[in-house]
Amino acid sequence: MENMEVKGYLEEVDIQQYWLVFKRRWLIAAAVFCASVGLSGFVVLRQKPQYQANGMLLFKSDRISSLTKAGEKVGDLESIMHEGNPLETQAVIVNSEPILQEVIDTLGLKDEEGKVIDTESLKIEVEPIVGTDVLKVSHNSANPELAAAVVNQLMKTYIDNNIASNRTQVIAAGEFIKKRLPSAKRELNLAAEALRQFRLKNNTVNLTEESSAAIANISKLNEQINQTQTQLADIQAQEIGMKSQLNLAREEALEITSLSQIPGVQEVLNEQQKVQTQLATVQGRYTDNHPILIDLKEQEIALAALLKQRVNGVLGKNYISPKNLQMGQIKEELAGQYIQLTTQAQGLEKKLQTLFNLRESYQKRLSILPNLEKSQGDLERRLSIAKTDYENLATRLQEIEVAEKQTIGNARVVQPARVPKKTIISKMTILLLGGSIFVGSLLGVSAAFFVDLIDRTLKTTKEIEKFFGYTMLGLIPKFETHNISPYLKMIGDNISERVIAASSPRTVIHEAYQMLQANLKFISHKKVRTIVVTSSVAGEGKSEVAANLAAIIAQTGRRVLLVDADMRRPSQHHLWGSINSSGLSNVIVGQDEFSLAVKKGTNYLSVLTAGVQPPNPLALIDSDGMASLIEKLSQDYEYVIFDTPPLAGTADAAVLGKMVDGVLLVARPKVVDSASAEAAKSLLERSEANILGMVTNGVNVKQEPDSYFYYSDSRGNQGVTDTKVDEWVHR
Repeated sequence: MENMEVKGYLEEVDIQQYWLVFKRRWLIAAAVFCASVGLSGFVVLRQKPQYQANGMLLFKSDRISSLTKAGEKVGDLESIMHEGNPLETQAVIVNSEPILQEVIDTLGLKDEEGKVIDTESLKIEVEPIVGTDVLKVSHNSANPELAAAVVNQLMKTYIDNNIASNRTQVIAAGEFIKKRLPSAKRELNLAAEALRQFRLKNNTVNLTEESSAAIANISKLNEQINQTQTQLADIQAQEIGMKSQLNLAREEALEITSLSQIPGVQEVLNEQQKVQTQLATVQGRYTDNHPILIDLKEQEIALAALLKQRVNGVLGKNYISPKNLQMGQIKEELAGQYIQLTTQAQGLEKKLQTLFNLRESYQKRLSILPNLEKSQGDLERRLSIAKTDYENLATRLQEIEVAEKQTIGNARVVQPARVPKKTIISKMTILLLGGSIFVGSLLGVSAAFFVDLIDRTLKTTKEIEKFFGYTMLGLIPKFETHNISPYLKMIGDNISERVIAASSPRTVIHEAYQMLQANLKFISHKKVRTIVVTSSVAGEGKSEVAANLAAIIAQTGRRVLLVDADMRRPSQHHLWGSINSSGLSNVIVGQDEFSLAVKKGTNYLSVLTAGVQPPNPLALIDSDGMASLIEKLSQDYEYVIFDTPPLAGTADAAVLGKMVDGVLLVARPKVVDSASAEAAKSLLERSEANILGMVTNGVNVKQEPDSYFYYSDSRGNQGVTDTKVDEWVHR
């Protein structure tokens, strides 16, 4: 909400600035506007009275020229508005150069010099009537009979040309179709044969159904593959578990299972186990050399050799460890189950490979189906296009044969032009008058803003305050003095009427200087006694401001000295009606005593003029004598006001400003330009003088925002304008 309020305020400020610019430059805007309107009025007055003749053409659908349904309902009127906007096309044809040229030749139209006019000079207005199939044809002329004749001849010429054009189109279309029909027939036969050969070659009937079936089969195969893979993984997991329990490879388990089924092997194995049992029994009783122990060991060796012989005879390979052959019944069952699982796993692997191969064959077929469908679709579209083309040509040929005998135009005159009896205000006149007002307003405003833009002066108090950035201590309204007030004559006939503060109390100017005095008092805790008054350029009224400021301070009963330190172009002696024979320059160099050079202005106010102009004023300003004089004056007077030269081109004010308590800068709107103001500001900053603030002088209150001026006189009036300022000054 706050952002919206700020935005609205900024927009209001911008509009106010634009309005102020327009108020400053309204004379330029008014001059440009009047010139534009006056020029247009002059052109309008020189125009001859015009008469307008109007005729109407009714259109029907152009069946023959389009050759889409030639000969059907020929002669019937039918709305064609739904076909886009063909009336605009016909309007262009009616107003085309060949039609206009034929009208000119038929009527023998000539200009004022007797020369045949060209088509560009013949202005015909053709426009559709909204919501109808009618074209309105209009022509303006100073001769009413000629205006009607031109419109009627134009409509007649268009209809004659339209009929001839339709007849030519019908004949040309018939010849074209007769030549095109055999080739269309051949194209139809070729397209049909190409589609038949494609189907035979690729063994296709319905590729869409085949593609759907292939996708369904692939989906089923994927499901079977997943199931088989699941079964295989389950069996392989069981196989791994049994293998870890048996601690045998598949081949070894198969061999051991086979051997366990052979009686001879089992008999030898049993005997070997008995001998090993006996050997284990007697080994604890006898020594290794005992005959019984030796005999049992020999039996064991003999049985082991026999077992190896029989195993090798069965397997045809190296001997298997007897420990592996000596399996129990449970282990034999596990070995059998292990063999069965490995057999199932091999079967599932073969099945899985078969399913993969079948799926791959379907995928290969499915991958080529899109290309086959595209090729077949292209052939089918070719056949359809060829068939449609042939049928259309045959139908059009029949229609054209009928249309050749019935060719008529597709427009007729529904209202011939009559000779007008009243003059009209042409569109050109209206455009000139309206355009002159608009263009004049636009150019006037543009000229006002352009002049204001190229004017590099600071035009308002707001611009001056924003540019310098100094504290605004006072605003002195612009005023003109035409009559000397009675009070001025009472205080002295030689004092200038521009010293309003001394001559005309109870005026808005007097109050403005009182406000300046009060602001000077409030700006600093340290008392400011010596003040330099200067400006950026000449003509800003800094001498008047210095004189009035000194007078207004003196009215408070304080002793004030006004010093004219502008020894280049002094002016205080003119304002106070004194002779500049002796002054500041004379006192500094010691030619005259200060008491002899100073002059009385008003009660409590003394004036020290500039004196004789020295060859180098800056040298006098920047001297020990000047410093001593300032110190002495600050002791003798409560306030010392120095009127100094402008800052542009001279350093007097900057140098003196460093020697006093502060500098008061005077700026006048529309007088000081931005370049001079920038130079003055830079000089003051480099001099490091104490800038008390600034005062704008000669302000036109009509061209300033209202918030900058809100003075009230003793009678309670507020919102002072220039008119009130003049009235109160001369009161």
